Amino acid sequence: MKSSPIRLTKQKLSPKAAAAKKARDIAAAKTPARKRKKAQNQRIGQRSDSDLHHVGKKVKRVSIKNNRGFYGRGTKTE
Repeated sequence: MKSSPIRLTKQKLSPKAAAAKKARDIAAAKTPARKRKKAQNQRIGQRSDSDLHHVGKKVKRVSIKNNRGFYGRGTKTE
């Protein structure tokens, strides 16, 4: 499968800044804490109607509506 020639980036970054951001994002994704959370998410299983939030050592399932809408306060106040 060929990759699309269209780049769908939301942030307009210079090539140097984009490379630095990519390196930071990869480093953050590979921390031990993040790896544990990813593994736990895979064990629990993701559903299309909710997101999983890691609160302390517990996992809380939050509806998509509440998660995207800032828990009923709207997105403009975030």
